[in-house]
Amino acid sequence: MVERAGSSNAVLLGDIGAVEGDWLVALAQDEGRGRQGRAWSSLEGNFAGSTLIQLRPDDPPAPGLSLACGLALIEAVGAAVPGKPLMLKWPNDLLLGGAKLAGILLERSGDRVVAGFGVNLAEAPQIEGRTTASLDRAVTLQAFAPVLAASMARMLGLWRSSAPTAFGQAWQARAHPPGTPLEVHDGAGQRLRGRFDGLDPDGSLRLRLDSGAIEIVRAGDVSLD
Repeated sequence: MVERAGSSNAVLLGDIGAVEGDWLVALAQDEGRGRQGRAWSSLEGNFAGSTLIQLRPDDPPAPGLSLACGLALIEAVGAAVPGKPLMLKWPNDLLLGGAKLAGILLERSGDRVVAGFGVNLAEAPQIEGRTTASLDRAVTLQAFAPVLAASMARMLGLWRSSAPTAFGQAWQARAHPPGTPLEVHDGAGQRLRGRFDGLDPDGSLRLRLDSGAIEIVRAGDVSLD
């Protein structure tokens, strides 16, 4: 662990000596980032950590890593604080009772991917237009870090050894069910409304529009209607 870091993802991605399985966990983070370059605030007692993944020639398609990270995260939180109503939301959020508890940001450089995790262990930050939640200090950062590291190592092995369709089904079993109304904001500012129709093997979202057509969404922000 380090006392303070600007962006744990950037620090770890720039460390040429880092190897797969290395973690950087910051007690405080000054310049955290969310999806699409948004600022992200790390409050005292919350978890902000990143781990390095080294892509191999025979690995499944890299976009599926987001599913592995989501499954590792929900497994770790469920183990650390059992009995909570947790649900994954595509592409990279963990909800507690419908409010955002945690998020994941993946960044890639060549064959190296850094997965950053932010979890509201102690306090929920205020995010405009979003409802947030925390675990109210039910688990400490120091106790949670090894649980997430172990879960991520296990899930990474399953990602590499499982068929993409089976892995996607495992993710869907912990997420919003098929037929859930969704609104998708893509990177170009377009808004799409439809219903969740599962995942493609590469982890892309299948959105069934009112016309019955299927829109494949590979990047964007999703709101549950």
